[in-house]
Amino acid sequence: MGISQYLKVIGRGKVGARDLPRDQAADLMGQVLDGVAGDLEVGAFCIAMRVKGETPEEMAGFLDAVHERLEMLPASGHPLVVLPSYNGARKLPVLTPLLALLLAREGVPVLVHGTATEDRRVSSQDVLAALGIEALQELDEIDNGQVAFAPTALLLPGLERLLEVRRALGLRNSAHSLVKLMDPLSPVAGDSLIVGSYTHPEYAESMAATIALTGADALLLRGTEGEPVADPRRTPQMDGFLSGRPLRLQEAQGGSLAVLPTLPKTTDVASTAQYTRAVLDGELPVPEPIARQVEHILHLVRKIAS
Repeated sequence: MGISQYLKVIGRGKVGARDLPRDQAADLMGQVLDGVAGDLEVGAFCIAMRVKGETPEEMAGFLDAVHERLEMLPASGHPLVVLPSYNGARKLPVLTPLLALLLAREGVPVLVHGTATEDRRVSSQDVLAALGIEALQELDEIDNGQVAFAPTALLLPGLERLLEVRRALGLRNSAHSLVKLMDPLSPVAGDSLIVGSYTHPEYAESMAATIALTGADALLLRGTEGEPVADPRRTPQMDGFLSGRPLRLQEAQGGSLAVLPTLPKTTDVASTAQYTRAVLDGELPVPEPIARQVEHILHLVRKIAS
């Protein structure tokens, strides 16, 4: 029947729009991902959801549709840590690659996935390539202690197309939230820990509710400029989830900052890669908030594995 039936429900503005149940949200997103909906319908969907806002039920349904269509990534021998990296560097260097490599040094398999959503930002893919980690050309098992980068288009081309709508509309859409909670091991029911991040505090509650509905294993924090890595200057609140059940792992740091960490003065690829190498080689200290995040991720991974 197409998605027009759903647009009539969600497209009536902030006051008149109604929410979709999970199964209908899954059907709607499935048609968008499969290319059944035309460009005008997809644009209308993006704007309608932007105005109305997604409920946790709708997000869970959208994730159901995504997980049904993901290309199959083989499960690893150890719980896989998943770092969605879509925002890149703006005012601060992108330190998601540093987080990934610190985790891999502890023997954990790590998957970073993403795509450039803004041309002017330095991405994790750029920095990882400068560190000798090229993007995957095909999906394969990720070994313990290995970092791999998967472009979104390799995992699900329809999701990449939906992310690209931003370039036409100039606004983020539901896909930008979906990728932060997506589980690439869902098709094979493998063990994974999703490191989800939010920028605006109101998303903390809705993302937590979505994780609870889907029963995911996750770490949720206010990331650095939308990246899933703790701000190196101040430790944020961090919440863990095991099978959707929440547990507070870290309270947010309050008060004034006593000491600022040593960071690159610019956000370019070369400076960020050089800084990452210096931290990994012990020439510079790991910023305390990121060290705490590594500890909490390893704690959750051990819980998942036990």
